[in-house]
Amino acid sequence: MTDPLAAPGAVHTTREIEGLIPHRWPFLLVDRIVEYDPEHQRIVGLKAVTATEWFFQGHFPGLPIMPGVLQVEALAQTMGVYVARQEGFAGRIGLFAGIEDCRFKRVVQPGDTLRLEVTMEKLGRRFGRGRGVASVDGEVACEATISFIIPSDGVLR
Repeated sequence: MTDPLAAPGAVHTTREIEGLIPHRWPFLLVDRIVEYDPEHQRIVGLKAVTATEWFFQGHFPGLPIMPGVLQVEALAQTMGVYVARQEGFAGRIGLFAGIEDCRFKRVVQPGDTLRLEVTMEKLGRRFGRGRGVASVDGEVACEATISFIIPSDGVLR
């Protein structure tokens, strides 16, 4: 059944993303998935950055800038959607194992739409790594290599 609230071209809506990863408002940082390409191990999500985001209250009053760490988190959540779609990964939670070669190149402000592109480099049963690039209007805002682990059953309980 097609989601009646889906934007044109959406592969996954917010509601569908919530069915794939455990993040919820106010910490869900990807609004929709617009490309999913398992052949090339690639996924693209979008995050509309609005003036009412919770983090702008303190970062920074009078000069709202999306924290870089949240840009990396948005890339990681997009990667999480990709992983959740792979056979054997539904319902499993990945945790950060590393953030490497991270660079911030552009300020992200209210009104921007963050394009979140992740290309997987490795995906095993308990470990994965991918390269993420967050951009606004074709200009790179943040890029990083993100690694995650999937802990053994019971570790998070």
